[in-house]
Amino acid sequence: MTQGLDSNILSYALDPAFPENPKCRKILLEASAENRLGINPTVLHETYHTLVFYQKWVPSEARQRLLTLLQNPYLEFYSQTRRISQIALDLAARNKLGGRDALIIANFLANQVSVLQTNDHDLLDLGRVKWKKSAITLHNPLE
Repeated sequence: MTQGLDSNILSYALDPAFPENPKCRKILLEASAENRLGINPTVLHETYHTLVFYQKWVPSEARQRLLTLLQNPYLEFYSQTRRISQIALDLAARNKLGGRDALIIANFLANQVSVLQTNDHDLLDLGRVKWKKSAITLHNPLE
């Protein structure tokens, strides 16, 4: 099974300055062949933005940490496609999602990821998002 990570969870996991770091770091440390993690370009770049512009990391440090993360053998990196963008537009309209959140969810749905770890309360309020025969459960690992 692969669990998708939202950018807030990934940011918390990478930056010890966040009080949520210990719980979210554990998610990364427990990744294995049986417990794979997934991200996509939107998550990667939102995480970079958070670390550099909100947490005031040096850009080269954020770049290096994220490049190292991408080499983790238990991390799936799902590309964005035109089809995923089309799914995202549909999800955004049907679920009143913002564009980036819709892209993240659409990407994971298209790649058969059934759980998204997030601390975004707007997403968590949805609980579960369906598209055709696929569904993704939105879970807060901090609770």
